[in-house]
Amino acid sequence: MQKSNKVFIATSIDGFIADKNGNIDWLHEIPNPDNIDMGYHEFTSSVDAIVIGRTTYETVLGFGIDWPYQKPVFVLSNTLSDVPENLKKKVFLVKGTLTEVLEQIHNKECYALYIDGGKVIQSFLKEDLIDEMIITKIPVLLGEGISLFSNLPNRLHFECIHTTIYLDKVVQNHFKRVKS
Repeated sequence: MQKSNKVFIATSIDGFIADKNGNIDWLHEIPNPDNIDMGYHEFTSSVDAIVIGRTTYETVLGFGIDWPYQKPVFVLSNTLSDVPENLKKKVFLVKGTLTEVLEQIHNKECYALYIDGGKVIQSFLKEDLIDEMIITKIPVLLGEGISLFSNLPNRLHFECIHTTIYLDKVVQNHFKRVKS
């Protein structure tokens, strides 16, 4: 089975995934009367599991909705020790180095992974463990907030293999990692 780590995320034009207060309400400022998913369903059908951090996990729990993921979700956390009873077969806590975490996930026969959450994506990029990124740019400038990217030990090269414009305003770029 082909192992791959993919990102599917939206940012402001200036590269933030949340505003300075951690809010993401600006993601829904563009009217979307037909509820176009902008490729999310197609993307999630191409992965075996989702890898998120504790903050993203707790944010999703805080939405007060039914668990939204159909795939297994692996939560990176050194502090959580348990998940709610209703999520025991859906959510799995993992910890260790990213190499150890990936080994744990691959041992559960999950190879194509959706990497989500700012700190988790940054950690995977620092270890050069991201193969593809689909980044949807929402046409808003936040000025400050939680950045998608952080310092990297080495330059990473990607090529844009596809661009789609949704709702005549939102630009989505699909990048693949180019390794020399």
